[in-house]
This record gives sequence, C-alpha cells and structure tokens, in this order.
Amino acid sequence: MASAITTLAADAPTLSAANTGFMLICSALVMLMTPGLAFFYGGMVRVKSSLNMLMMSFISLGIVTILWVLYGFSLAFGTDSGSLIGWNSDYVGLSGIGITELWDGYTIPVYVFAVFQLMFAVITPALISGALADRVKFSAWALFTVLWVTVVYFPVAHWVWGAGGWLFELGVIDFAGGTAVHINAGAAALGVILVIGKRVGFKKDPMRPHSLPLVMLGAGLLWFGWFGFNAGSWLGNDDGVGAVMFVNTQVATAAAMLAWLGYEKLRHGSFTTLGAASGAVAGLVAITPAGGAVSPLGAIAVGAIAGVLCAMAVGLKYKFGYDDSLDVVGVHLVGGVAGSLLVGFFATGGVQSDVAGLFYGGGLEQLGKQAIGVFSVLAYSLVASALLAFLLDKTIGMRVSEDVEVAGIDQVEHAETAYDFSGAGGGAASRSTAAPTPSAASKKVDA
Repeated sequence: MASAITTLAADAPTLSAANTGFMLICSALVMLMTPGLAFFYGGMVRVKSSLNMLMMSFISLGIVTILWVLYGFSLAFGTDSGSLIGWNSDYVGLSGIGITELWDGYTIPVYVFAVFQLMFAVITPALISGALADRVKFSAWALFTVLWVTVVYFPVAHWVWGAGGWLFELGVIDFAGGTAVHINAGAAALGVILVIGKRVGFKKDPMRPHSLPLVMLGAGLLWFGWFGFNAGSWLGNDDGVGAVMFVNTQVATAAAMLAWLGYEKLRHGSFTTLGAASGAVAGLVAITPAGGAVSPLGAIAVGAIAGVLCAMAVGLKYKFGYDDSLDVVGVHLVGGVAGSLLVGFFATGGVQSDVAGLFYGGGLEQLGKQAIGVFSVLAYSLVASALLAFLLDKTIGMRVSEDVEVAGIDQVEHAETAYDFSGAGGGAASRSTAAPTPSAASKKVDA
C-alpha cells in the first residue's frame, strides 16, 4: 500500500514554472487580439462610425471580464450538470481557489487556466459586432453582450471543452475554438442581423473601408495574437503538440491569404489589401479547430480550402439580402464550419490524439462527430441569439434612428469623432504662420 501511494504521489502533476509562464504570455497574446479586432473592424467601416466599431469590441473587455469572475468560469468549467452546464461555488468570484491549486491533470494553476479562457470569452461577442456596424445602439449592444455570453457562450464552452460536456464526451475535436468561438459568433451574427435588418442604403450606397492601413494593422495584431490563442490551447509545452499547432497556424494562414488573393484576382481582376487581410483571418479561423490534429501539409490544405470558400461566401449577403456589414458570417461562420469539418478528413492520428480522419484511414466516424458539433452549436447560437435580439428590440430597441445612422453613429452615441481636422489648415491663423510662397521668398533674397 505504501509503495502504491508513493507511486501515485510521484505521478501527480506539479506546478511547472515554464508552462505557467508560457500560458500567461499566451493569455496576454489573446487579450491583444480584441484590440486588434477593434482596429480590423474599425478600419473597415465608414469614418462616421469607426469609433462605435472600436468601442463595440473594447466594451467586451470590461463586461465579459466581470461576468467571467462572478459566474462565467463556474458555468463554463465547473462540475458538470446534465452534460449541458457546469457549476462550482469555489469558482464564483474566483474566491475559493488556492493560488497554487492546479487545473485538473495539468501543471498550471487554476487561476492561469481561468484567465486564459477569459480571453476567449472576451473576444467571442466582439466578433459578432462586425456584422452589426453602423446601426446598433451602444447601450443595447452592451446589454446584448451580457445576455449573450450568459445564455450562449458559457453553456457552449462547457459543451465543447468542459469535463462532462456533451460534445466533449462525444469526442468532437475543437482544439482552440472553431465551434465554441467562430461558429458560435458567426451564427449569432446571422441571427441578430435577421432580426434588426439592413443598413440604410445597403446595396445602393458605397460602404467602403475608410482606412485600409488600419485594417492591415488589425489583421497583423490578430495574426500575432492568434499564436497564443492556438498554441496555448494545449495548456503546456511538454510534448510538442503546441509547437505543431504554432507551425500549423502560420502555415494555414499563409495558404488562406494566397488562396483568397488568387480567387479575387481570377474573379475580380485585382489583388486587394482587404482581400489579403480577410484571407489571413479566414485561415486563422479555419486552423483553430483543426491545427492540433493535422500535419503542416494538412494545414496548407485547410487554409487554402477555407480561403477560397470564405472569399466566395462573402458575396452571399448580396444574393440572399442579409446585411452582414463586415463579413462575420462569410469569414467566421464559414471558416469555422470548414475547419471543423476538415478535421474529419485530414486528422493524421499522430498529433493531439490517435483519431484519424477519412484520408488517413479513419473512415467517416470522426467526420460525423464533427458535423454534430458544428450544426448543434450553429443551430443553438442562431436561434438563441435571434431571440435575444428580438427581445431587446421589442423592449429597449436595438437600432438607432435612421437620421442618426445617416448622419453618423459616432457623434450621437459617443459624442466624439475619429478624426479632428480643425487644426489641419485653412483658417486665418494657419495662413498667418504659413511659409512664404516661392515668389515672396525670392523677393526677400533679391532685396
């Protein structure tokens, strides 16, 4: 008996300073993705609503952080109840957790796991906001965020990643959030825009990005932060799986960007910066669920397929008439679905688990499981999000007035404008201090 106890004690995980430090860095990288998303979205809208777009992402850092501490972590990762939701009173307020208490089966503290997962919870509702640009009251958006993470995100996170969650127990592979984050957000975006309707001038007025450099900056920050998002989801760095995920993240993103650019060159005749940024994000989305299951060659395939599919999908809003302002449905929903289902084809059985996909002799079993995960999350998020938007629209109202939308939401909702050109010249003061004209300067020299 004594020897058995000694053996168990030796096998028990102990706190790893290396893994703890690694995960804290990854958490900071994921936090940076939300400001990166704000810049990405903020540059894509017209100048009159760019601040509102920035704020719709930034407010998530405030709201979701507090809710996560109060009860979100407990609902998502507490003790399972009925395979649908979790609860652990020690996690409420993060008040019953020891500072060196380890997350079950890992070498990092519970606090570190909680803060890492917090950053996922923060960015997911922020992703939705891109579909609603130009037309939603900021107060209504803030309340929607509170309701949505409580009713949709926290339960779905438990389904997918929580011990006992029904999709987790089914064996659905979602390494870092293809279902829980991207399909969840994309389906929610579709549900909300079907309720609140189109922007004024949709399909009539030009609604071009006001700052493509800002879009590229945001895409770069997203790409950078995504290494923490993906590689950190293995919760450690002991067996090489996180390293494979890091490589696959880079490879798939590159492939998707090139595929998107190739598609738009063939389809529209140009290589655009917006296409490069959007293609990169599509690749990041698609590799998120799949990167821990595929090889680098598989990651190229996942990225390339997603790049083309998402490039094709962004035009569907004009065909079907739903106003997805910044292509959240086309990129995050379609990219998330593609990446999650492609696990069933390209999983090698030699990275995160021994589960093999169809192309590696595994048959159709894993593809079937992936499809169940994809379409159950899609359906739940779509319906629940539409109901929440309908409830808010019929009570406090979701949309600003048409006059506000046409004039610009920034000034009314935030009492600010993104750019102030009042000191850029044109007034008497500026003329009095202006440099002399060439002719005047030459006269002075001659004198």
